[in-house]
Amino acid sequence: MGEQRNLFLAIALALGVLLIYQTFVVNPAAKRQRALQQAAKISAPQNPAGNAAKEQGASAVVQTREQALAAHPRVPILSEQLDGSINLDGVRFDDLFLRQYHVDLDPHSPEVKLLDPRKSRGGYFAALIWRAADEGASNTLPGLNSRWERVSGKTLTPQTPVVLRYSAPDGLVFERTISMDDKYMFTIVDRVRNTGQAPRAIAPVGIVRRYGNPTQLPKTASREEKMKNRSGFILHQGVIGVVGDKLVEYKYRKLAKTGLVTKTGTGGWLGFTDKYWLTALIPPQDAALTAQLRTFPAKSGDTVFEASYQLAGMQVAPGQSLEVKQKFFAGAKQYKVLQAYEKAEGIERFDMAIDWGIFWFLTRPYFVALDFFYGLVGNFGIAIILLTLVIKLLFFPIANKSYASMARMKALQPKMEELRAKFKDDPQRMQQETMALYQREKVNPLGGCLPMLLQIPVFYALYKTLYISIEMRQAPFFGWIKDLSAPDPTHIGNLFGLLPWDPTHVPVLGAILTIGIWPLIMGLTMGAQQLLNPPPADPMQRRIFAFMPVLFTIMLAPFAAGLVIYWAWNNFLSLIQQYVITRQNGVETPFDKIIARLFGKSGKGEAS
Repeated sequence: MGEQRNLFLAIALALGVLLIYQTFVVNPAAKRQRALQQAAKISAPQNPAGNAAKEQGASAVVQTREQALAAHPRVPILSEQLDGSINLDGVRFDDLFLRQYHVDLDPHSPEVKLLDPRKSRGGYFAALIWRAADEGASNTLPGLNSRWERVSGKTLTPQTPVVLRYSAPDGLVFERTISMDDKYMFTIVDRVRNTGQAPRAIAPVGIVRRYGNPTQLPKTASREEKMKNRSGFILHQGVIGVVGDKLVEYKYRKLAKTGLVTKTGTGGWLGFTDKYWLTALIPPQDAALTAQLRTFPAKSGDTVFEASYQLAGMQVAPGQSLEVKQKFFAGAKQYKVLQAYEKAEGIERFDMAIDWGIFWFLTRPYFVALDFFYGLVGNFGIAIILLTLVIKLLFFPIANKSYASMARMKALQPKMEELRAKFKDDPQRMQQETMALYQREKVNPLGGCLPMLLQIPVFYALYKTLYISIEMRQAPFFGWIKDLSAPDPTHIGNLFGLLPWDPTHVPVLGAILTIGIWPLIMGLTMGAQQLLNPPPADPMQRRIFAFMPVLFTIMLAPFAAGLVIYWAWNNFLSLIQQYVITRQNGVETPFDKIIARLFGKSGKGEAS
């Protein structure tokens, strides 16, 4: 009766875990994905009607995107990678799309929008301005709203730079040359001439400003929606940069609580990072600067997040001039591109814009290896399979010892059962005799845990790589897997697409009904491998362990397909290795019994 009660409690606990997992993980993830796709389509330039619609989530709409674009004179931007425009009021980079990236797998879907001119939720821009550094001087220098005139260049392209001019009332003349390369880097060169009668001290300032927290739902959302939309710990989104030689990272929530942060150093870079995208202003790497991270309320009611830096004051005497060159990165966080900029421009730790995580010493080599294999085979899924094989070969000796230990443990099961029957009324004596048996047979009961422990950091490294790397975004495998960074799109609940029904919204059972083909394969390989392990002595533990493949299948179903493919392939390789070692130790396995039934052969005589 007691064992039945424990079993019912275990089942109830498992159902509770499934309910919580469905409510707080699966359903919110599906809602976020649909919301992101819908928001991207609404704001896309290809959909004028959607663009004119009221902004979703802003507590007070200042203007639509079209109104914001039309309110200021602009210089178009066009390259193979980028398109958009520069606002001549403040020379703001506030309108930018990534031409090579789309919001979903459809190549005709809207381009990914990076920068936005609105002064409300979604607004996002960068600007380089000037401030007076001499005490008591009136600030007539070009700021965020100062109108610049175009001197030359109609459209900014990699082949055609644009020259702008601003003349201050006190005789300072600013000439700005903006150029861009064929990737994501803009170069901004300011030449300042003092045509006045008095010397001036001036300081360059770089500002990246964002309206609203993009990782949170708007204030108008319900409490339930806000709870379901909490971002996980796996990814850093918010302020990112290097000041001096120190990495600066502040998530939006943390910065909102802190309010104001000041950092000082020489050189570096500063901006905002999303999962795949980055904006970063880059001052001269030999210049001393003071960086400031802050939040403040906007007229729309949103919280404004701002990352800025100011260089030391520079003296410009009458008749003299000075020149300052700064850069602005706006685009995809491609590892090779970031590294190339880091080396060519001397930008300190620029590839740290990619959130490699606490296991960076594994994640970065993992990505480099995956990218190497991808270069050989042209498919990231096959690259994952090849890398898994390499890792299995590297850990082959350790795994061999562990599986040998597990095989010896399995061979001892009859003697273990005898001890349990003999000392069932004396648990302490049974434990002593069991340990003595282990010592006589030279068996380590914990030796079989090592392969699983070794998989944990490798599993995390691949999960992190698939989750953060732009190279994995929308990368296809074979068949129905069109995006390795997204979950398996098939569902057991609609017979893997044969039925016109979406089971994602079914309470409790939705977590089971939405399991795809690859998660099922992963669960089956995990269950098969478990058959080779020595069963736990405790009956309840035995039932729990038997349920583990089912639980893992449900939990991993909403993970990236590439991760599930890795886990299934790793299980299959481990299954083969463990089976061979188990047979070499003279132990019959359940598979041998199945083979005997199918082919009428006994597996015992085949052991070597």
